[in-house]
Amino acid sequence: MTPRTGAPRVPSPRSGAPGVDHDLVRRLRGQVAERLSAQRRRDDVAGRAPMSGADERQFARSLVVQVLEDHARAEVEAGRSPLGPAAEEAVAAAISAALFGVGRLQPLLEDPDVENVDVNGFDRVFVGYADGREELHEPVAESDEDLVELVQVLAANVGLTSRPFDAANPQLDLRLPDGSRLSAVMGVCQRPALSIRRARLARATLADLVAAGSMDEDLAGFLRAAVRARKNIMISGSTNSGKTTLLRALAAEIGPHERLITVERALELGLDQDVEAHPNAVAFEERLPNSEGVGGVGMAELVRRSLRMNPSRVIVGEVLGDEIVTMLNAMSQGNDGSLSTIHANSSAEVFNRIATYALQAEEHLPVEASHMLIAGAVDFVVFLDKQNTYHAGGGLRRVVTSVREVTGVDGRVLSSEVFLAGADGVARAHAPVQCAAALEAAGWSAPVVDRWGS
Repeated sequence: MTPRTGAPRVPSPRSGAPGVDHDLVRRLRGQVAERLSAQRRRDDVAGRAPMSGADERQFARSLVVQVLEDHARAEVEAGRSPLGPAAEEAVAAAISAALFGVGRLQPLLEDPDVENVDVNGFDRVFVGYADGREELHEPVAESDEDLVELVQVLAANVGLTSRPFDAANPQLDLRLPDGSRLSAVMGVCQRPALSIRRARLARATLADLVAAGSMDEDLAGFLRAAVRARKNIMISGSTNSGKTTLLRALAAEIGPHERLITVERALELGLDQDVEAHPNAVAFEERLPNSEGVGGVGMAELVRRSLRMNPSRVIVGEVLGDEIVTMLNAMSQGNDGSLSTIHANSSAEVFNRIATYALQAEEHLPVEASHMLIAGAVDFVVFLDKQNTYHAGGGLRRVVTSVREVTGVDGRVLSSEVFLAGADGVARAHAPVQCAAALEAAGWSAPVVDRWGS
């Protein structure tokens, strides 16, 4: 294993599963899959209801035990030594991961220190760690064909609907069972490639982000009040800057009595899975058209549909296209308290980014009209910065460096940067807040005037 940056990493016992015979795993996995399929066919012929997901997993575990016993018996009959207890346990875990997990990627997703996994072909695997290091890892498949098959299995079994991944559909976005985000491509590059971004704080709170150094208590209190005051908030930043984590933390401030509708390209937020915090939540996922080009349900249509589902708040996981106009219209017509994320390089750039999306939408809104719509819809823009301080002995740091309040429109959106990064890189109170009275009514204590910067 050759590190690209930093000191060499010693693999944990779980990473890479040393000593596992992957040819054996593939062969035994095939036997389990065949027996599982045979049982499904028998159930169907007998008119029995299909097994639930939990029952099927339990049944598959018993099949794994059976095929391992058969393998041990065959080894003894052939005069060879069977697997020892530790090796047999490792093979059983690998078979289960191949059937219901993500195969040889599973140990990486179980490592709490892993931040990202980039695969440029089956044997070019780069792992990014939470402390900012990136290292070359062992292969995650036996060939590029096996890598494609792994992604195809995931695409068929993860999410609300099966998604194709083949020559006709060379792009794929998925939320993995652990909440991580997978993006894969083939046919547009020499070898199949995929990236996995870990969801390390699936149930984040503002207190968690304060503890992680992403913001201070003053800013956390401000954002908490903004959510409770039903202000519309856009969270911006670059790729992997922590936008989704902050959105989850803000959503954690929404009371359990509110009905939430989330709209995403690929399920990732998981707010509907937290029935204790959000008992009345529905998650919408974009549906791609079938091979005949029909049956697709796009983001803009899902946002429109969400408004007919009696939402207290509509949360759009990531704005990337024509859904922006529908969303802004909803936010400016009484659906207050909306949250969404958007890619941008600064809080000020968000307005032009939104205008660009609106220009490309079906409505083809001109820039001036877009800015008028933004001014009537968005209350605050929060910007996150990703700072890699590994070279200075630190690690990867995600920090809120700017909060911008929308104050009006004069041809362009007018705004005030009410929180700005201080000397330590963390946003501090910088200017008076125009809607301070509403935030104070929601529990915010405004900083004294002499704490505002120049």
